[in-house]
Amino acid sequence: EVQLQASGGGLVQAGGSLRLSCEASGFALDSYIIGWFRQAPGKEREGVACMDGYDGRTLYEDSVKGRFTISTDYAEKMVYLQMNNLEPEDTGVYYCVATPIGPDDFLLQRGFDYWGQGTQVTVSS
Repeated sequence: EVQLQASGGGLVQAGGSLRLSCEASGFALDSYIIGWFRQAPGKEREGVACMDGYDGRTLYEDSVKGRFTISTDYAEKMVYLQMNNLEPEDTGVYYCVATPIGPDDFLLQRGFDYWGQGTQVTVSS
């Protein structure tokens, strides 16, 4: 059974940093696209970052490029999202996601089969 357990959210001032963690189980990271989505109040969910677990390619949403970094620890089966220079617009519930690597194009804004529970990130101005 695929399970994703996210943690690491919290309250931080603008300009600060947070690192989100996602404990993955029930699947092999190198056979999945793994990533992070977020949902801000009153807005739809959007992809923030994703990584091809096989070859390490990454994609980022434009507003987080240069500030967020997705990474994995294959041995520990962990997925991380390092978030630096946080802005109030980054506030939202962040979800760890995963989907099997398939013949589709490598995309961020796409459907993901598996979602973890969210972790709240609040950035104060």
